[in-house]
Amino acid sequence: MDDKYEQDNGYSAVYTAPQSSGCTGPEPEKKQKKSVQLTMSKVIALALCCSLVGGILGAGGVALLGGGEKDSTTILEGERPSSAITVAQIDTSREMTPAEVYAQNVNSTVGITTSVTTNFWGYQTTAAASGSGFILTEDGYILTNFHVIEDSNSVTVTAYDGTTYDATVVGYDESNDIAVLKVEAEGLTPVVLGDSDDLNVGDTVVAIGNPLGELTFSLTSGVVSALDREVTMSSGVTMDLIQTDCAINSGNSGGALFNLYGEVIGITNAKYSGSGSSGQASIDNIGFAIPINSVRNIVESIIENGYIVKPYIGVSVTDVSAETQSYGLPQGAAVKEVTEGSPAEQAGLQVNDIITRVGDTEITCSDDLVSLVKECQAGDELVMQVYRSGETLELTVTVAEKQQSALEVDDESQKSAQSNSQMINPWQFFFGGQS
Repeated sequence: MDDKYEQDNGYSAVYTAPQSSGCTGPEPEKKQKKSVQLTMSKVIALALCCSLVGGILGAGGVALLGGGEKDSTTILEGERPSSAITVAQIDTSREMTPAEVYAQNVNSTVGITTSVTTNFWGYQTTAAASGSGFILTEDGYILTNFHVIEDSNSVTVTAYDGTTYDATVVGYDESNDIAVLKVEAEGLTPVVLGDSDDLNVGDTVVAIGNPLGELTFSLTSGVVSALDREVTMSSGVTMDLIQTDCAINSGNSGGALFNLYGEVIGITNAKYSGSGSSGQASIDNIGFAIPINSVRNIVESIIENGYIVKPYIGVSVTDVSAETQSYGLPQGAAVKEVTEGSPAEQAGLQVNDIITRVGDTEITCSDDLVSLVKECQAGDELVMQVYRSGETLELTVTVAEKQQSALEVDDESQKSAQSNSQMINPWQFFFGGQS
């Protein structure tokens, strides 16, 4: 039976999760694969905790796109002995109570309301959606989830004191589910960014947001339940997220997850939800947040440059199915496409190659390679062990940078996500066919 995913937008849409792709080998260090069991009477769903949506929504809607200002701006970063300081120094060495964290950061939390106008059966219909966000800089840059502002044609930000601002979308990265907004204001209270790599399972965390779009500026507390939890969204994009038992509900999306030093270490964006027959236990307190370290460079690039810089090698990869492995082929990341002139082509990678190892890291499936490349910097050299037509080769790929507009969907990322969910045809390796 297929896993089912349900998007939590105030209405239901059921998606079918990709079939098992044969990624059964040893997992990279710190990776924890999710395993979901379904019965006929119960469906476990991954809900994007985006907004409550009123009215009838159809396809379409035009995103409000605006350019960011080029003046200098400051992001605050906490300072403790274990933290590396690269921006303004703020002493966050004192551990606080959840009440103190709330008092320090509620003025940095905002509610986000979007308006989506669609043409439904020839009639223009406008609907409102709600989410959360937090202030990054005193001059009005705000961070939220991409799915909160997706397809919106207007965005309004409401501060804790009730002040409302019209916001423009400076840029976004759909594959990482983040969006940067800008309001015309000065003297705002920014958050302090922490180091999500310093988290441990069991650490106390708190979330501040706007659950249900009505219970504004609510605090929920809990602990870190797991780190690097691998979760595949309905779009096919796989993200490594912080799992927490903080109550996360529709409307919380885009809000900050804080440690007890008052630092932002995550952006809440998803939860598990479920439905079943009466008498069955509901699913509670399985929420997720984007680690702040995984998106910080992207956010800063959007603000400073108006574009996104990502590590790039120029391949589209997919998993080697269990059926294919039964014919004697190894598990790994199978090369589906090589971009002309890319670092991968220059290194000699070819379609149908299977990448089985990079340096000391075993590659058991496509997600392993994607995660590894994401952590690279331009100029890094990846020594790859490659299976090709019964032989094992060693190729060295030099990572390059790719600039992507912060106001456009990355078609290649979408294409790669789709490829990750497809199986390799076993016969193409024996008869030389290409996918």
